Amino acid sequence: MKRPKLKKASKRLSCAKRYKIQKKVREHNRKLKKEAKKKGVGKRPTKDPGVPSSAPFKEEVLREAEQRRLQIEEEKERQKQAAKAERTKKRKKEKESESKDKEPKAKKAREDKKYPERKNAELRKSKKFQCAELNKVIDASDVIIEVLDARDPLGCRCPQLEELVLQKEGNKKLLFVLNKIDLVPRANVEQWIQRLEQEFPVVAFKASTQVQREKAQGKKSKSRIKASNEVFNKSKGAACFGSTFLTELLTQYAVDREGHTRLRVGVVGFPNVGKSSLINNLKGSPACIVGTKRGITKSMQEVQISQNVNLVDSPGILACPSNPAATMALRSLQVEDGQESVQEAVSTLLKQCNKTQIILQYNIADYRNAAEFLNLLAKKRGYLQKGGSLNTVQAASVFLDDWTGAKLSYYCKPTDKHGIPAYVTDSVIAEMWSNLDPKQLQIGNENTLSSVKFPTPAGSITFTSSGPTKGQLVVSDLAEERNGGGSIKDEVLVEEEEEEEEEEENMEEPEQTATNAEEPEKVSPEEKTTHVQFKTAPIEISSSAVETEDAYDFNTYFK
Repeated sequence: MKRPKLKKASKRLSCAKRYKIQKKVREHNRKLKKEAKKKGVGKRPTKDPGVPSSAPFKEEVLREAEQRRLQIEEEKERQKQAAKAERTKKRKKEKESESKDKEPKAKKAREDKKYPERKNAELRKSKKFQCAELNKVIDASDVIIEVLDARDPLGCRCPQLEELVLQKEGNKKLLFVLNKIDLVPRANVEQWIQRLEQEFPVVAFKASTQVQREKAQGKKSKSRIKASNEVFNKSKGAACFGSTFLTELLTQYAVDREGHTRLRVGVVGFPNVGKSSLINNLKGSPACIVGTKRGITKSMQEVQISQNVNLVDSPGILACPSNPAATMALRSLQVEDGQESVQEAVSTLLKQCNKTQIILQYNIADYRNAAEFLNLLAKKRGYLQKGGSLNTVQAASVFLDDWTGAKLSYYCKPTDKHGIPAYVTDSVIAEMWSNLDPKQLQIGNENTLSSVKFPTPAGSITFTSSGPTKGQLVVSDLAEERNGGGSIKDEVLVEEEEEEEEEEENMEEPEQTATNAEEPEKVSPEEKTTHVQFKTAPIEISSSAVETEDAYDFNTYFK
């Protein structure tokens, strides 16, 4: 069927509508002209009539006007050139400042790459400061509290620090505080308390992850909102257990001691064991900075918790580099200082754990190595980089934070492999337990354990402890001597002198080759050992081999 033609719409308008449109357009144009007149835009520039011919001294007036115009143009050009020169000077200054900033960084990077000892100079200074602050805390304290992570109490012990405290004058007391007990099964905590009480007094403690407003002494909180269920509040980590008993223990010791002076209690331990959290919970308010990052506390800080007791916070103990790799991954600051990558630390920790428990804990598939584990964890958590690739560095950082922070539940079983140290004698044990009632300590720990909600052994990861961690209490300014007997600084200077001598010899080589061209080269015995020389062997080619049918004569076509 043929499609019918559609009739186009007519463009005709009624006269009333057309007149109305024309009126609106006139009003609009009138409005625009009025606004332009107010702004002075519509005014045409008045034309210069010039000097009339009948005016006297017309030529002189024109000459002066031309000179004035030239002067104005020269002034404008001068200002333009001055502004241009100023911009060029400013740009040059910026480039010089950028080059000055970049050159030392590039030079420092080259020097750090060539001499790693120079890179660690500032690091040694900061380590020396931390060791000095730690020694100040030990000297100024009457009682030393060594905070231990309940997940690895033996790995958090520092024999060098304990021996130093026992050797100090003034009969200093040493006390263990087993922190983070809510991350370990109850049976394991009880075993560790029995094991550690053979040497020093032990107090079980569970710090609050979020410090409450109410004081530890039992004052009522001003907040109107209260938790409807205490168990729910405990599971969220808001409650603190063991603070009241520990405060009473320290207050009682301050009263019983001779002189009745203010008792100063130093809190020491490795990074991220909960030293600052312990002080905040005993104080009842955030007095010290805390965080999952290790090494936040850099200097000593004194906090008053009662009328007779002052707590002294200290920086973390520096782990000795000779410790096992797993110990350094958990206790040292190598990752924060850039001496070890996060992936290497994760790989070391995975070797110390049961593979099946890790898979169940993080709910991932089976993996063959640490790199594959980090890829699976990044995919599971959604850690992506720009472009959609997996961010394994972020996954490794989260994994390490779980192990060092108060989140992951893992535990170590006490063994008889590490016995009582030699410096802990019977007299030392008797002195540490003096002025303390073992029954009172046992009752206080039982009350604390009965209040905490513990994880099950099936939901925790079994970890293999590497034993006590060696600590550095003194870091010298000079670097350690190498096997040759000289210091690293001397070796660096010797290497620089040898390089200068080699450059001078290289400059003199062309002259010597020109004069001694016929003399054979003399090879030193050192060069013989370092360089491999190949001698060309003579190759005998018989005429029969050349004069064969398959031989090609190049002189046939190329003469």
